[in-house]
Amino acid sequence: MGLGTGDRNRIAKRAAAEISDGMLVNLGIGIPSLVPNHLWDDHKVMFHAENGLVGMGSTPETGKEDAHLCNAGGLPITIRAGASYCDSTVAFGMIRRGRVDITILGALQVSQAGDLANWIVPGKRVPGMGGAMELAAKAKKVIVLMEHNDKAGMSKLVKTCTLPLTAPKCVHMIITELGVFSVTSEGLLLTDVFDTSSIEEIRNRTEASFTVSENIHKLKE
Repeated sequence: MGLGTGDRNRIAKRAAAEISDGMLVNLGIGIPSLVPNHLWDDHKVMFHAENGLVGMGSTPETGKEDAHLCNAGGLPITIRAGASYCDSTVAFGMIRRGRVDITILGALQVSQAGDLANWIVPGKRVPGMGGAMELAAKAKKVIVLMEHNDKAGMSKLVKTCTLPLTAPKCVHMIITELGVFSVTSEGLLLTDVFDTSSIEEIRNRTEASFTVSENIHKLKE
């Protein structure tokens, strides 16, 4: 059925809390593209796009899009003061040299060990894997933003991924409309619960095993 605007923005807002001034951050398409809308106005963060831009800004207002500015998914963007353009080989060079502090991606499945599957469903046509494999392998921190369950109601947080992997054991944090999980050496740890959900609901809707933090945070609107 898909998430509503409120849920999508709650997820993006929580992800924005993981970002600090001075970081170089890569954003995937979908919910991750909303993250810049939830940073402080005078932030000193540079957002990176694989198609050759460092310095993406917030989503443009409807009717004020620039046809020459888009992210790697082809969606309209704005730019910040100090932004710079480069070709895609330089953009990928930044990733492969480990210059990206955080990548914020969507996912089809994440396992309780932190394995990521986000680039293909077998039998369905896709334009390509994009930069997901490089980002998953080389970014200093990998954060996944996704709907907790798929369209069939199946958990996207799984014991073992059944879809082709993007990269093994690369995910550090998962944020869904229900809560926030950290991937630890012992497995998934539930650290935050949105006030629209509960630990019981999360247990009922999650295939993967997880433990609950002793200092669980309740996240409000």
